Amino acid sequence: MVPGTIYAALPHTGDDTMGRHTGESRFGDRMTQRKFFVFLLLALCSPLPAQQSQPGSAAPTEAQLKATTARGRMLAEYDVAAWHATDVVEALKPDRAAAVVYLARRTNGKWEVVFGRMSPQNDRFLIVYRASEGEVPEEFTAKKLDPPVEDRGFYFEAAKAIETASKDFGRPPRPYNRYVLPTEDGRLYVYFLPGQTNAGIYPLGGDVRYTITLDGGTIIEKRQMHSNIIEKKESPPSGQQLAGGYHTHGVNNAVEDSDVFHVLNRQPSIPEIVGTPDKHMYEIETDGTINRVK
Repeated sequence: MVPGTIYAALPHTGDDTMGRHTGESRFGDRMTQRKFFVFLLLALCSPLPAQQSQPGSAAPTEAQLKATTARGRMLAEYDVAAWHATDVVEALKPDRAAAVVYLARRTNGKWEVVFGRMSPQNDRFLIVYRASEGEVPEEFTAKKLDPPVEDRGFYFEAAKAIETASKDFGRPPRPYNRYVLPTEDGRLYVYFLPGQTNAGIYPLGGDVRYTITLDGGTIIEKRQMHSNIIEKKESPPSGQQLAGGYHTHGVNNAVEDSDVFHVLNRQPSIPEIVGTPDKHMYEIETDGTINRVK
């Protein structure tokens, strides 16, 4: 990947933060900033470096871009749920040996995160702690389940899928977070994304998405979303602020699920331009929406 950041003396809005976490809507000012950002990126980054794309890797359709946005948003929600659920479970002083895996899923619009382990026979998932979302996404309550609740459904299948994918992924030399999402066609996605290890630095790259059979036992597809990991803390020059980031893909002619996750996870919230080997450019807005701009 070829990364970068755009700094600009943007019009002052009276609000020093950008993106989806601002309280007051300043639609007109933000539209002006967005147009300026896209224009500047097109001027600086075009033409993109020539790179080799995978044979048959076509540019994504509008429907595929919307599906990528949806998966990226789910990853970001999963991450927030796991973060807050872990905090409330930690307050219970958990037995870590009894709960070595955490898994999350959204049902009826709310997230549930469970912590547990596979049974000795490897035929059930034993839920030792359960954390449930409250009225807002940042509010979770947790309890210990004694005896553990046995699950042979989604959590069991998801735990098996992680085991299957982990055998292929191996032991990385740095922390990784694992996510399991149901696919659109009744299978499972298992993601390995590099974990954040330093405040203010949001890693992007070195990530993989596996498609696994619903029983969790067989890898159907392995998708290397990015190869290298980008870790850089941005410090805008005095009098300027971050307008957006950009990077180019070396293999796939598509915006990846983890690109959307990166934009939604990063603070301050800024858009990202993604360049692909087929010389297209896509903007990921701060709400995860993907627009083709070139």
